[in-house]
Amino acid sequence: MADDTEDEGPAVELGEREPVDGAPLARVTSRLFWPVQKSEVERKEGGETIRTPDGPQELADVLEAVDETYFQSEQEFTNAVEDAIGNGPIPTADDS
Repeated sequence: MADDTEDEGPAVELGEREPVDGAPLARVTSRLFWPVQKSEVERKEGGETIRTPDGPQELADVLEAVDETYFQSEQEFTNAVEDAIGNGPIPTADDS
C-alpha cells in the first residue's frame, strides 16, 4: 500500500533556534557506564556544565546536593540530579 500523503514538513513549526548554555543531562549520562559511584561521575564529568531550570551549572556543584553515593542505573542518577536541580523550562542563553 503506497503512502498517498504529501511531505508537508514538520507537523510543528520549530521557529528560530535560540542558543542554550550547557549540555543536556542526557548527553552527560550517555558517556557513563552503569552502575557507577558518585565520585567516578565527578572525576569523569564533574567539570561539565549542564542545563538546569536555574541556568547552566557545573555538574560537580549539582552533585554536592545529591546524597546518594552510588547509582545502579542511568535513571536512578537522572532522578537524583533532577531532584537536586528541579524540573522545568530551561532558559535560553539570552534569558540567563
